[in-house]
Amino acid sequence: MVAAQERRLSAQRASWEDFLAVLTGRAVWKLLVKGVSVFLPEHEVTPRSVLVADSMSVAGLPVFLNGDAGFGLHLPERTTGRLPAREIYVRGHEVRSIGVVASGSAAAIGTRVVDASSLLRYGRKLTFQTLFDTTEARSVTPAVRAARAVENVIFLDPVAGVGLCGEIDPISRAATCPLFVWIGDRASGAVRVYTSGGWAAQAVRSRT
Repeated sequence: MVAAQERRLSAQRASWEDFLAVLTGRAVWKLLVKGVSVFLPEHEVTPRSVLVADSMSVAGLPVFLNGDAGFGLHLPERTTGRLPAREIYVRGHEVRSIGVVASGSAAAIGTRVVDASSLLRYGRKLTFQTLFDTTEARSVTPAVRAARAVENVIFLDPVAGVGLCGEIDPISRAATCPLFVWIGDRASGAVRVYTSGGWAAQAVRSRT
């Protein structure tokens, strides 16, 4: 009986290690690590900070799970005020994939319910606004092309202590938010990254 239980625990640990290996190779994770280092240099995010979300672990936080679409945020207000700080990253040469990291008030996204689709739309909007030059008509085409190439968006709200990681799923091409970020205070430097159990299992299965 004890031996059987130990084998199960060992298999669970191996599956979790497999999942982390898959996760750290994904563009959405690499973009999150870059974003934290740029906008929250006093914090650190590592695979050790990844947890599976459950009702207890995210209790009191303005986050929800929306099936295959992943995480979302419930915000107390929306505003069209100051644009967040952002960085745009380009991956690949022949086929470009663009990732956006933004840091600021999540209310700037413009909706009280932020889900995967609205996050990706906002990332495309930021990309277009960043690259479009109102004094140069020729900048329209590359700005539109870049906005359409956005496949990963990380939004970090240090004041609210939350963040979302959105991506275009490489297989289904659907917009998803597979990761939710909880940002601790500056003194602790803690960052926790939550994944849903379903997404973790899917990622592990994709290695077999």
